[in-house]
Amino acid sequence: QVQLVESGGGFVQPGGSLRLSCEVSGSGFTVYAMGWYRQAPGKQRELVADSTHSGALNYADSVKGRFTISSHKYNKTVYLQMNSLKPEDTAVYYCNAIVEDSGYRELWGQGTLVTVSS
Repeated sequence: QVQLVESGGGFVQPGGSLRLSCEVSGSGFTVYAMGWYRQAPGKQRELVADSTHSGALNYADSVKGRFTISSHKYNKTVYLQMNSLKPEDTAVYYCNAIVEDSGYRELWGQGTLVTVSS
């Protein structure tokens, strides 16, 4: 069974840093693309950053210059380094992956809470 396993959320003060990790577990598939989304209370889920099949990196304007995504499709992991965190970054962060086995499938992690507060 293919699933995403996330780690790294937590509580941090404004200006602090956190690193999220996500691994695609299972076998018999290849990873096509990976990324991170977030959902704050009362808001829709939004893209934070992703790494496409071609290797292009995309970031939400609100995190550019502060967050860095890195992915390693061969070992099926993706990381999100978050620096200079702000209270408005508080949200549940979800790992996302597009995998290919008999076709393309979109997978979601269980979510990890990031709280930025003084």
